[in-house]
Amino acid sequence: MDEHLMKITMEPIGFIRTGAEKVPRHWSLSEVIGTLIIDMKYLPGLKDIRRGQRIVVIFHFHRSPKFRSSFLTQKPPHREEELGVFSICSPIRPNPIGLSVLEVLERDGNRISVKGLDMEDGTPILDIKPHVEDKPSCPSYEGKRRQRTP
Repeated sequence: MDEHLMKITMEPIGFIRTGAEKVPRHWSLSEVIGTLIIDMKYLPGLKDIRRGQRIVVIFHFHRSPKFRSSFLTQKPPHREEELGVFSICSPIRPNPIGLSVLEVLERDGNRISVKGLDMEDGTPILDIKPHVEDKPSCPSYEGKRRQRTP
């Protein structure tokens, strides 16, 4: 297959719900609370999500404009100079995919309450992964594992 002709299709596993009217531009600056509503068909995959844990949420920037070559460099609001799109956290990207590390406040069935949102209400969730800080915190690590968070 010619990799230039490859087409990738994804479907959301859920959506973000928040009452926040404005969210920060990056999760590391956010105290915003909201809920991940995950499709019930994925419920068994949520069984090990626990309060106090950090998770990585991969999402689609569904409100971003269509990417054009003029967006290859952009001026972030806090900078004086333009920077390359791959060195900034702009939602305007060739593939409008975002990533946030969120703190789990509670899980109730298919609803995960989280803190640290930088996503707007209705944002499609593409995937959830564990937050891995080092080898002992990696679920696939075969050595001595760190104690689980509550």
